[in-house]
Amino acid sequence: MTADSRNDFRWHRAGHALLTTWGLCVVLVLGMAGGCSREHYKEKADKEVYEILEDKWQDDFGQMANYQVNDAAPNNVEVLEVVPPDGVLNLAEAVGIATQYSREYQSQKESLYLSALDLTLTRHRYAPQWLGTFDATYASNGGEEETTAAASTGVNKTFLFANGLQATSGLALDWGRFLTGDPQTSLGSVLTSTLAFPILGAGAGLSAWEQLTQAERNVLYRIRSFNRYRQTFVVSVISDYYRVLQQRETVSIQEDSYERLVESTNQLRMEVEVGQRPAYDLGEAEQRLLTAEQSLVSARQRYEQTLDSFKVRLALPTDANVTLDPNELTALAEIGISQPDYTEAEATELALARRLDLANTSDGLMDAERKLELAAKGLGVQLNLIGSANVRSEPETKFASLQFDEGNYRLGIETDLPLDRKAERNAYREALITVQQRQRGYEEEVDQIKLGVRQAYRDLAETAETYRIQQIGLNLAQKRVEVENLSLQYGRGTVRLLLESEDALVRAQNDVLGALVDHMIAKLSFFRDIGVLQVRPDGMWEHTAQ
Repeated sequence: MTADSRNDFRWHRAGHALLTTWGLCVVLVLGMAGGCSREHYKEKADKEVYEILEDKWQDDFGQMANYQVNDAAPNNVEVLEVVPPDGVLNLAEAVGIATQYSREYQSQKESLYLSALDLTLTRHRYAPQWLGTFDATYASNGGEEETTAAASTGVNKTFLFANGLQATSGLALDWGRFLTGDPQTSLGSVLTSTLAFPILGAGAGLSAWEQLTQAERNVLYRIRSFNRYRQTFVVSVISDYYRVLQQRETVSIQEDSYERLVESTNQLRMEVEVGQRPAYDLGEAEQRLLTAEQSLVSARQRYEQTLDSFKVRLALPTDANVTLDPNELTALAEIGISQPDYTEAEATELALARRLDLANTSDGLMDAERKLELAAKGLGVQLNLIGSANVRSEPETKFASLQFDEGNYRLGIETDLPLDRKAERNAYREALITVQQRQRGYEEEVDQIKLGVRQAYRDLAETAETYRIQQIGLNLAQKRVEVENLSLQYGRGTVRLLLESEDALVRAQNDVLGALVDHMIAKLSFFRDIGVLQVRPDGMWEHTAQ
């Protein structure tokens, strides 16, 4: 072979290597870029997050329902599609819409999701870490051409244990020159490992283990907080529902009263015209009629405003043709007053055992105590056992055959004497104060829960007694109206007494209605405060057994 032909061969080989290198680089980059779509990443995140939530969700938190985030914010049209054709929402339907579409509820679900998403990144630090690089360049200088390529792939894995042992292993494969050079001499692999174990102090992987532990526990706390929020949210929605119906019934009471006043005023007008009544009786009645008309207008306005506010809470447009089912109020009246089968002591004991927010506070105290112990370990001598290993593969292309007998191994200790511990001293003192704060916070919350349960228990008794008293008052007011009407007909009564009895009847009807709704809300609040109210998948509540 002549010199020219050898040069041509080398140029041809270099050109071929150049094309091969660039071709593989482009294919690899484009393949990786197009291999994973945005939807793919979202689905992977959702899968990992929901697996974490399902693993940490405990039975006593409530049923796993209505916790997954929506991919897109619902619009008014979508929410309106779940409203019955007649536009009348019963209680279950209203609560179901609230837990499905309420903006407030969506934000809570997203906060829960994000807490678990944060944990996925913390866990990822101790999962296999795949690495890959691919670089290729071509240079021409004064007729001299040069092609270089560098590529490597590998995997690293960090192991972490509760005793502070931290070990890292990695396997790297260097195959860049395999593309452009001699395959017999360019493909190789390297296995590396390191370990650290704390003999004394807070070194090695103890701090990392604490961070991982706290991240895991934070998700558990957020699940508890979410379920506590669900209980509070459902009670508030049900309360708002009944308050809207109460306001609607108030309008009906005002309308009935106004119609009775119109009728009695017309009767008085005829009697005045024929001289049976003095003119001032008619004037007083007409003035009271105007007052009643204004009260009716105000009651209607309050009802419309209350209904619109409730629509907004359900993520419904304010101009939606939606009303609430008055039969729910009728059913509530038929149920009447019922007292929970708990003594005050039993209710308090249940609350301290089942309240999810108190469980979070209690575990937060444990977290502070654990961190205090770690900070105390950081004050003294820090002594770690450390080791490392580096093993390469055999020459040529036997990248899978590692030469353990020719590896590089090290074993030793790391010592840090307590000559300067200002930062550690401050951290320890801060941890001591944090424990005291958490202890006081826990004791304060226990006292507040006891106080809240006692108040809720008293509210139940008060609303029940109030309802009983108001029922008696209503019966008396109804009889008074009947008596004053008869007295006026027989000439023994006065218009003023009749009008006053009518006002008393309206007040009594409203008071009975208010006492009934107040008792229902007090009962729900009581069940919520002692921790026995659970939210069903449809959003409604149920009372769990002791």
